Amino acid sequence: MSNGLGVAVIGAGMAGRAHAAAYHVASTLYDPTLPPIRLVSIADINEEFGTLAARRFGYERYDSTWQDIAAADDIDVVSVVVANSLHREIVEGLLAAGKHVLCEKPLSDSLSEAREMARIADEAAPLARVGFTFRRTPGIAYIRELIQSGTLGKVLHFSGRYWTDYASSPQAPMSWRFKGEPGSGALADVGSHLTYVAEFLCGDMVSVAGGRLATTITERPVALGAVMGHDHVEVSDVLEPVENDDYATFNAEFAQGSGSFEVSRVAAGHANTLTFEVFCENGAAVFDQRRPAEIQLFLNDGPSKTNGYRQVILGPEHPYISGGLAMDAPGVGFGQNDAFGYQARAFLEEVAGLDAASSLPRCATFAEGLRNMELLNAVAQSAQAGGKQVTL
Repeated sequence: MSNGLGVAVIGAGMAGRAHAAAYHVASTLYDPTLPPIRLVSIADINEEFGTLAARRFGYERYDSTWQDIAAADDIDVVSVVVANSLHREIVEGLLAAGKHVLCEKPLSDSLSEAREMARIADEAAPLARVGFTFRRTPGIAYIRELIQSGTLGKVLHFSGRYWTDYASSPQAPMSWRFKGEPGSGALADVGSHLTYVAEFLCGDMVSVAGGRLATTITERPVALGAVMGHDHVEVSDVLEPVENDDYATFNAEFAQGSGSFEVSRVAAGHANTLTFEVFCENGAAVFDQRRPAEIQLFLNDGPSKTNGYRQVILGPEHPYISGGLAMDAPGVGFGQNDAFGYQARAFLEEVAGLDAASSLPRCATFAEGLRNMELLNAVAQSAQAGGKQVTL
């Protein structure tokens, strides 16, 4: 480590670029200073995507395969940001090569493969972590503080939704996102975020019920070129069947309180709407990803005729902001890209042996990633059983 930490990102798509940019800014966040970070390589099967990303984010080179990354002596830390079905082979190969791995969620599109990945990660010497990015969103972390400190108090009811519209057009091209078993669609893609956020705030779910999965657009055209992220490209007249879910909903029972959940990738007009309301014994709070620099807070602390939700603008007194952002003043704002930077910083701190130097939460373990997949699998089981309750 005397030479610093060499970093690579496998996958140059939408989320891959977020990881690449995050490592670029990680050294500018917080004290103490990280070891020197060398931005070494971005790997992607598509040379155009990979070379453009490497040039844009200041990486030394482009590699065409994950095996190149595993074999490279100048790389120590790797983010894996590719199709879920490819995670296991790549992660296991990188760990065997001694690389520290940050894998995007969900761990896999198969619960059995996720279990094997968690077992191997537990036995591996290098670190293996999962990116639960929204754990580093100041507004969400602040609501958690209000619950745990007793200000909001015991959770009674959580109501959340994650609506996206990237698949709302029938002309959205076929990609890996539309292939896989039931529950590997919208539920895995954005439902994974909503469920770990809910457990971050409310504690573990003990059962789910009322599961329902729906595929509302059953066929999609084959793309005439490479597809990056949610991009729409020219398509052919050839149609392929959609195998997984466009929409999912379910109810949950926590050890304390209940919850309702709805996720969609066909919600027109909602590009990225993660929003929830948590109702507690002393009040309630609202978070909306479209306004990430604030929360809405209701406290039972006044007469009903004057009481109501108040807007709380996030600033240095709230989690993660003071000493983190270059301009850490009230009202500056905070977005999802910043959360990726915090995530990279937390992972690099752990690799470097800095003991929670920035007070950022550590990245999730593979055991936590497996827990999230078991929860999503329970929802799929409930849906297949006509909405019956499934115990976790």
